Amino acid sequence: MAGHSKWANIQHRKGRQDEKRGAAFSKLAKEITVAAKMGGGDPGFNPRLRLAVDKAKAVNMPKDKIDNAIKKGTGELEGVSYEEVRYEGYGIGGSAVMVDCLTDNKTRTVADVRHAFSKYGGNMGTDGCVGYQFKHCGQLLFAPGTNEDALMEAALEAGAEDVVTNDDGSIEVVTGPWEFTAVKEALEKAGFSPEFGEVTMKPENVIELAGDEAVRMQKLLDALEALDDVQEVYTSAEIGD
Repeated sequence: MAGHSKWANIQHRKGRQDEKRGAAFSKLAKEITVAAKMGGGDPGFNPRLRLAVDKAKAVNMPKDKIDNAIKKGTGELEGVSYEEVRYEGYGIGGSAVMVDCLTDNKTRTVADVRHAFSKYGGNMGTDGCVGYQFKHCGQLLFAPGTNEDALMEAALEAGAEDVVTNDDGSIEVVTGPWEFTAVKEALEKAGFSPEFGEVTMKPENVIELAGDEAVRMQKLLDALEALDDVQEVYTSAEIGD
């Protein structure tokens, strides 16, 4: 089944995430703490915590910081109580934007998010205004040239929901959000190593932006991602060169 070309776009996004690794520790610690508070401190029985710990390990977050974040969530160490909140709105060219936050002060957070939207050409909307345009899922991307038939067979056997071959030859494996880690590990055991993988809110349709619109949209996304209370930013915009 054919899909939209996305190899270069995802590689670009991955590169930007790699650049921000150093700043990621505090946000990852928040996510680990909240996950442990909601589902317990054992990653083996808490899929959300396991995902958060895996992300922390991927950016070489020190083990003691991971352990302390878990202990704050389970109450073994004193810590700040965070609340999950999601804001939705529109970016450049009518693109959809969702902003997931963990905060101890919603008044501060909503003001910061609204300011970023308005300053960089977006519009903050109401709850649910764009959420229906996204699917919560796991996403694994494999390089062009990967054996499509073999990957599809292995992925479906591992429990993946779908396998999409993009126009540029890259192959995307879509999983349920909590099945992501199991599918990824099964595919790696079968000899398939993804170039990129994450649990995300995947847009059902994308809006391609280029030139000035792409530059303006990237500034908006950067401004939102730079906010201390923001954990993740999702968008239907696909930013070209």
